[in-house]
Amino acid sequence: MRKLLIAATGFAFAALSGQALAEAGAAPSHHIEIGKKVYERALGRGCGACHDQAQNPQLAKLIDAGKLDRKRFGTVVKEGKGGMPKAIDQIMELAPVKTANLDQEQAIDAVYDYLKSLK
Repeated sequence: MRKLLIAATGFAFAALSGQALAEAGAAPSHHIEIGKKVYERALGRGCGACHDQAQNPQLAKLIDAGKLDRKRFGTVVKEGKGGMPKAIDQIMELAPVKTANLDQEQAIDAVYDYLKSLK
């Protein structure tokens, strides 16, 4: 009985800790991992093929500096801008997004959260 009580207490603590992280705005690690995979694979070459080049927008730095909010990021991913093509359709076809059954907003959140984690 005592082992059962200890196990139940541990489970409750883990569940509440996860809930507290979610409420605090911390993205779950699996969500960030999906975002990383999308960043590495989107548009065939990955987002970094352009965005890790000095002459192009440095997404993680812009997010960290508060110059690229989630809403603007999502709009550009959905509609494209300048030389950046609309990327959402290709993102939604990626295996990690399909496997996790993410909708468009969740997929964009995953990439944005991944970029935020690169501080």
